[in-house]
Amino acid sequence: MAMSSILNADDIKKALGAFAVPDTFDHKKFFEMIGLKTKSSDDVKKVFTVLDADNSGFIEEEELKFVLKGFAKDGRDLTDKETKEFLRAADKDGDGKIGVDEFTTLVKE
Repeated sequence: MAMSSILNADDIKKALGAFAVPDTFDHKKFFEMIGLKTKSSDDVKKVFTVLDADNSGFIEEEELKFVLKGFAKDGRDLTDKETKEFLRAADKDGDGKIGVDEFTTLVKE
């Protein structure tokens, strides 16, 4: 499934451009800019499925680093600092990975 079937491609492009500089990524602003915050829980879960590259049911730290590439092939890699901050914000149960419920909660914050 392509991200563009769930979200507007122009919104994704603008959001990726806004966070093109390393260490500027802000997940709250990003989710807002791409319109994910206003999507249904089902759509948020579809986005999660796309980002869960290994289909483990979780987004692990190594997948999180490449999260922007999940939205568009030309998205940059997150820095280690951004990856750890994103994980810390989302990983409510402290298991070192993001489950679908944690992701949904994070998006809607």
